[in-house]
Amino acid sequence: MRLLTGAVSGPFAAAAALLIAAPAILTFSAVPAGAACLLATQKPMTEAELLFGRDIPGGGTVSDADWTSFVDTALAVTFPDGFTIDDAQGGWRDVKTGAAVREASKIVLVDGDGSAMFGARLERVAEAYRKRFHQDAVGIVTREVCAAF
Repeated sequence: MRLLTGAVSGPFAAAAALLIAAPAILTFSAVPAGAACLLATQKPMTEAELLFGRDIPGGGTVSDADWTSFVDTALAVTFPDGFTIDDAQGGWRDVKTGAAVREASKIVLVDGDGSAMFGARLERVAEAYRKRFHQDAVGIVTREVCAAF
C-alpha cells in the first residue's frame, strides 16, 4: 500500500495522514467494563490490525526472507502469545500521475488487553518496520472484540 510510502490518496489517505502527522493522538483505551461477549469462553479484548507495505521508497521491495526475519525478530518477540499474518494487495490512485498503483502488503492481526502497554508494543513494532525498511508509515487499526484462545 502506498500509504506506507510517500504521498497518499485513496481509502487509506486519512489514516496515513493521521499516522504520519499525529501519532501521539492515537490512544489505546481499555475494553469497557462489563462488556458482554456472546460465548462464555470469550473475553473483551482489543484487536489490532497492522498494515505493512512491502515496497521500499526509492526502489526495491521487502523480500520474503526480510519479512520472515522481521517476524522472527520483532513480531514474535513483541507478541509471544501469537498473531495472524495475511497477504494483501494495497491500492490507491497516485495524486501526481493519476495512475492506479498497487503494492504487495502484509496484514497482521494481534489481540491484547487494550492497555497502554499493548499500545506501546504496537507502536514499537510499527516503528521497527518503518526504520528497518525505510517506510513513511505503518497503518494501525484497533477495534474492540470478544475473543477466546
